[in-house]
This record gives sequence, C-alpha cells and structure tokens, in this order.
Amino acid sequence: MSVRLSVVVPAYNEEARLVPTLERLRGYFSGRDYSVEVIVVSDGSTDATAAAAQAWRPPGFPLTVVDRKLNRGKGYTVREGAAAASGEFVLFSDADLSTPIEEVEKFFPFLEEGYDVVIGSRNLSGSDLVVRQPFYRRVMGRVFNGLVRAVAVGGIADTQCGFKCFTRAAMSSIAPRCRIDGFSFDVEMLYLARRLGYRIREVPVKWLNAEGSTVSPVRDSLRMFRDVLRVRINAAAGRYS
Repeated sequence: MSVRLSVVVPAYNEEARLVPTLERLRGYFSGRDYSVEVIVVSDGSTDATAAAAQAWRPPGFPLTVVDRKLNRGKGYTVREGAAAASGEFVLFSDADLSTPIEEVEKFFPFLEEGYDVVIGSRNLSGSDLVVRQPFYRRVMGRVFNGLVRAVAVGGIADTQCGFKCFTRAAMSSIAPRCRIDGFSFDVEMLYLARRLGYRIREVPVKWLNAEGSTVSPVRDSLRMFRDVLRVRINAAAGRYS
C-alpha cells in the first residue's frame, strides 16, 4: 500500500519529550483512513534521542530513526528526513508538537486542490494561539518576518511556524537546491518554491508554545538575519539553478 503522508520530525536533544510525541502521533494516526510513516532524524544529539525512539518502537508502527552523529542544523535534518520519505505528501513537524498533529487535516483539502506547499501560520485570522511565546520571542518574530517579506518572500505572514507540508514532487525539486542548514531554511525553501512556480497556501493553525527551546535570542537571531541575506546572495550568484 502506498504511503499518503510522511511525517519528518527533526530532533536535537529531544530525549525527554520525543517518546510522548511519538505516542501522540501513533494515537492520532491509528484512527485515520490513510497510510502514514514517521521519520525521526537525530541531528547529532548529545543525549539519547535516537536510542529513546528506537527503544520505544512498537510492533507494526511505521517508524524510521536516522541517528546522525554530526550536528548539521535543522534545515539539513529536515532534508535528510525528506530524502528518506516515500509519502505522497511530506510534512515536517517540530518535535514538541507546538502545532498539534491534528492540524494536518486542514492541509489536505488544499493539497488535493492542487497546492504544492501548504504551511501553518500563527499570524493569520483564525490562528489559535493557545499558549503564546514570551514577549521577546514575539518581537523577534515580527522583526524577522518583516525582513523576510522585504528581502526574500513577500506575502507570507509566518514563514517560521514549524509545520509545513510539501507534495513529494515539490520537495524532491526544492530540497536538492537548498544551501542553508540552519533555522532560516524555511525561508529558503519558500523562496525556491516561488522561484520554481509552485503554489503555496498559508493556513491558520492552533499553536501552543512549548518550553525548553534551545534557540538563543541573540545568537540565533543574528544567524537567521544572515541566512535571509544569504538567500538573495545565493540567488544573485546563480547557486539555485
């Protein structure tokens, strides 16, 4: 039977919450009438992230665990998981499930309508922010989104929500062209989707801020700004051909 949905979960030092996340995925998808596979990619974790997933593996649950020993970044990790996916659609979701997995059902009508990329948004009318981020994170997000709209991808309210789905064809075309391994990989993927003529749909989702983020407000903000500029530099240098 062909796989309808591949769920890629990038994980860095997620030993504590990965198994509860996998339990939620199994509990939800066991009641669906379509086939699913889950792919966990440990991004050079220094804890027992991969071992926890391997030890949890229940019989019959379609789980693949990729245990890469070298830390390469979230973008690289998502692409590695996508390369191992066999589904008609490829969703990547943060390991904390800040966007509940149930929200994927909102995506299917648009994918079936012919959209190539459907992304969750916390900034549209209809978005349900059950637990908000700390104030400084919200400010960071607004400033970053403004830069993204001005420099790389206009017309998208939220490029950074960690809940995005691609058709297999779109992912197979976009991922090999990507050059950014860090947090701004989302921006690059959306930029390339536009450049290649793929249709993008933004959908309001429920979102709950999860504690335990490893993002540094100063260090990672600077990296993200740098990477957004790299998108335009790469494009000007012909690196996306």
